[in-house]
Amino acid sequence: MAFELPPLPYDKSAFGDIISAETFDFHWGKHHRAYVTKTNELAPQAGLDGRRLSDVIRAARDSGNKGLFNNSGQLWNHSFYWQCLSPETQQPTGALKQKIDDAFGSTDALIEKLKAESVGHFASGWGWLVLDGDQLKVTSLHDGDTPVAYDGMKPLLTIDVWEHAYYIDYRNARPDYVDALLKRAINWEFVGQNLDGNGVSRADQ
Repeated sequence: MAFELPPLPYDKSAFGDIISAETFDFHWGKHHRAYVTKTNELAPQAGLDGRRLSDVIRAARDSGNKGLFNNSGQLWNHSFYWQCLSPETQQPTGALKQKIDDAFGSTDALIEKLKAESVGHFASGWGWLVLDGDQLKVTSLHDGDTPVAYDGMKPLLTIDVWEHAYYIDYRNARPDYVDALLKRAINWEFVGQNLDGNGVSRADQ
């Protein structure tokens, strides 16, 4: 079966001034769709037709197929990213809040660390909160790279810092975009679910 563009889990206009419907039209409707189309084109050429998306990503990594790796990685990253967002402002609770406090001291401290990592990431890529063993860690990955490709890197939360994620609404002000998302638009309930180590499966096909 061909890979598909997953539907957004909310209305395109739900985020008000944080993320515009126009940004969703381009980011989800055009950029994400293009990664789906290209992955569907390249995977059969690599003998990976009918494989799960996560398997395609790992096989492309192992074979050095950069075109397939970047497109399949971006397909997965975006599918995960949309689920990390919520039009309703939330706060971490329960086991997630405890882990955040243990690792960073407070939710505010985690947000500042994630913001610094995401804003300071050079060029295109992704800011990540991951589970490494039993520890929360903040990191970033370049271009279409993804935690799916790394054993022991369990994805919890991501921030897309490619310019197409924010340029319509924020122009070149990446810090304002990252700050708005982290303080007003994170689906912390989804992040908490990923503490079970199964985050990869939640954006797989």
